[in-house]
Amino acid sequence: MHWIHEIFQQSPEIALFLSLAGGYAIGKIQFGKFQLGGVAGSLLVAVLISQVGVSIDNGVKSLLFALFIYAVGFESGPQFFRSLGRQSLREIAMAVVLAVSGLLTVVVLSRMFGLDKGLASGIAAGALTQSAIIGTASAALGKLGLAADEVQRLQGNVAVGYAVTYIFGSFGAILICVNLLPKLMGRSIRDDAIKAEAELLAGVRVYGPGESAAAPDLVGRIFRIDKVAGRTVAEVEAGTPKEAAIAIERVKRRGKLIGVEPNLQLAKDDIVLLVGRRAGMVAAAPTIGAELQSSEGMDVVVALRDVTINNPEFVGKTVEQIRNIAAADLRHGIFVVGLKRADRPLPLAPDTRIETGDIATIYGTDQDLQRAARSIGTVLVPSDKTDFVFHGLGLVVGLLIGLAVVRIGSVPLTLGSGGGALLSGLLFGWYRSRNLAIGNMPTAASTLLRDLGLAGFVAVVGLQSGLQAVQTIATSGVSIFLIGVVVTILPLIITMLFGRYVLRYDNTAIFAGALSGSRSANPAFGEILDKAGNSIPTTPFAITYALANVFLTLLGPLVVAFA
Repeated sequence: MHWIHEIFQQSPEIALFLSLAGGYAIGKIQFGKFQLGGVAGSLLVAVLISQVGVSIDNGVKSLLFALFIYAVGFESGPQFFRSLGRQSLREIAMAVVLAVSGLLTVVVLSRMFGLDKGLASGIAAGALTQSAIIGTASAALGKLGLAADEVQRLQGNVAVGYAVTYIFGSFGAILICVNLLPKLMGRSIRDDAIKAEAELLAGVRVYGPGESAAAPDLVGRIFRIDKVAGRTVAEVEAGTPKEAAIAIERVKRRGKLIGVEPNLQLAKDDIVLLVGRRAGMVAAAPTIGAELQSSEGMDVVVALRDVTINNPEFVGKTVEQIRNIAAADLRHGIFVVGLKRADRPLPLAPDTRIETGDIATIYGTDQDLQRAARSIGTVLVPSDKTDFVFHGLGLVVGLLIGLAVVRIGSVPLTLGSGGGALLSGLLFGWYRSRNLAIGNMPTAASTLLRDLGLAGFVAVVGLQSGLQAVQTIATSGVSIFLIGVVVTILPLIITMLFGRYVLRYDNTAIFAGALSGSRSANPAFGEILDKAGNSIPTTPFAITYALANVFLTLLGPLVVAFA
C-alpha cells in the first residue's frame, strides 16, 4: 500500500480521477429499482481511496464547485428572475422549516446524549453539510469566557464532529431527495420534469436531436403555369392567407431562369418553384397548373436563422398584428417557424405578444433571410465556441461576491465561493438572455462544467474527510456517526412532509429541487438534475439554496447557545 500512497502524494489528481471513474461505474449498477448514481458513487469510492492517505488542496474543491454552481446559475438565470415574487413563498417556507427543525434536532440530541457544545456544533456542520457553521460556531465558542485550553478543546471537537458526519450528510440527502421523495409523491423526478417542461413549452412541439416531422409544415413544389397565366407574382402570392403564405422563388421561361419581381407577369408554360406553408400550397396547387417532379435549375438552397427581435415596430405587438403591418416585400419568401423567449419556445399563435429580445427562427433563401434580418434585429450565428471573456468575468464577479462578509452582531454571514458563483451565474445568465450576441456557452460545454464540477467536488470532499471520519468512528465508537445520521435525515423528512402536505407541492422535480436547496445539499441536487434530464429543478433549488446559506450559517452560534 505504501507505493500507492507515494503515487497519490506525487499526483493527487490520479486519486481524483480514479474516484470519478470508479464512482460512475458503481453508480450505473442497478440494485432492484435503486441506482446509486455517479455523484454518490464518486463519494463512496473517494472515501475508500482516502484510506491510503491523499492530500488535495482546498482550492481544487472550491474551483470545481464554483464551476458547477456557476453553470447551473447561468442556465437558469432567465427563468429564476421571472419566477421571483409571491410564487417564491413556498421556497422561503421550506428553507425556514429545515433550518428550525435542524436546530431543534441538534439541540435535543446533544442534551439527550450529553454532547459538549463543540461536538454538537460539528455534528450540525457535517450532518447538514454547511461548512460555514464551523466558523460561526468556533467564533461563538471563543466568546464563552472559558479558559483558553477548554476553548481549544471544544473547537477541536467541532472538527471531529464535522469529519465524522459530513460523508453521510452528503449521502443521506441523496437518499431522501432522490429516492424517498419520489416514493412519497408516487411519480418519478423524470416524469414530472418532462411534465413541467411541457407546461412551460405551452404545447409547442420540440424535436430532439435527429428528429423531424414526417409531414413538414414548410414544403417546396414545382409547377407548370396554366390557370394563373397573365397574373403577376404578387397576385399569386396574395391568393393565400398570410398565416398560410407561399412564395414564388424561381421562374424559368423557355428554358432560361428569369428574375423574380413582384410585378413579373407569369406566362403559360412558365415553370415556377413555390415554397411555403403546406396548407397554402395544398390550397393553391389546383389553381396554378400541373405539378412537375423536377426541373433543371429550379432547386434553391434554404436555411434557418435565429434573429433577435429588437425593432420597435414589432416589440409589444402580437403575431397577428405583425403579420398585418409587415410590408409585402418583407414577408416575401420569409417564414417564421418558431419563437423563443429565454430559451423557452413560445406558441406561434396569433395572440402571442412579442417582447424585446425574443428570438424568431426564420426560414428562407439566403437573400430573403438577409433582407428580413435587417428589418427584424440581430442574426445569431451558431457557434460551438465558449465566450471565455464573458464567463471568465462572470466567475470573477461571483468569487468576489463570495468574499464579502456581512456581520449581524458578532455573527459573520457570507455566501462563500459557491453562493457567490451561483448568484453571478444567475445574473450573467439573465443578462445574456437579453443580449444574445454575447456570452455564448454551448450546451455540451455547460454540461461538462456541471458534471465534472459537482462530481469532482464531491470526490475531493471524500478524499479529504474520508480517512479522518473512518478513524474517528473506529476510536470514538459509532455514537457520533449515528447521531449525525439522525440530524441528516430527520429535518429532511420533516421538511419533505411539510412541503407535501402543508405547502402542497405536486411536482416531484420541482419539490426535489426545493428540498435539496433548503439543505444546501449540492450532491443531491446534482443527482436530481441528472434524473430530471432538464433544468426544471434549478429555479426552486436556487431560491432555497441562497436562503439556506444564510439560515444554516446562523445555526453555529445558536447551537453553542442552546446545546
